[in-house]
Amino acid sequence: MADRKTAHTFNLDRLKTPIGTALLVTDDDGVLRALDWDDYEARMLDLLRLHYGAVTLRDGRAPAAMREALGDYFQGDLDRLADVEWRVAGTPFQQKVWHALPKIAPGTTMSYGALAAKLKVPNAMRAVGHANGSNPISVVVPCHRLIGANGSLVKYGGGLERKRWLLRHEGVEI
Repeated sequence: MADRKTAHTFNLDRLKTPIGTALLVTDDDGVLRALDWDDYEARMLDLLRLHYGAVTLRDGRAPAAMREALGDYFQGDLDRLADVEWRVAGTPFQQKVWHALPKIAPGTTMSYGALAAKLKVPNAMRAVGHANGSNPISVVVPCHRLIGANGSLVKYGGGLERKRWLLRHEGVEI
């Protein structure tokens, strides 16, 4: 976790996408700290407070390269997400889960249990689900690629319709 005694100030930018306006939270180094949707701003603020403590957001433009990479992703260049530099605070287990998510290739999905097994904690599927649900960086840290063991869409902080769109955009019919 980040130092929760220090107040953090981040920049907030907005990016129009085919599935709504994305909120981009970056630090002064231009590194992505959160990505969520304008209709889920309260959830994003809760996650930022959970991970960083006191947080102030000020209007500020995300780096052009980040905006371009995200725009390219939404236009179909799925590999561009790898070009977005990101950093999150969280527990060691959350970090382990979040760093594993980008390794799930676009166009593929994985169950919570399969990710737990891959992380060598096969009985921790619920903990993986909890960490996935606490991910403050939607899309770039692709929590939408985790699905139920039976192949069903389950839980997505930005709503199941967005999850369905993202998966279809990446070539997964669900």
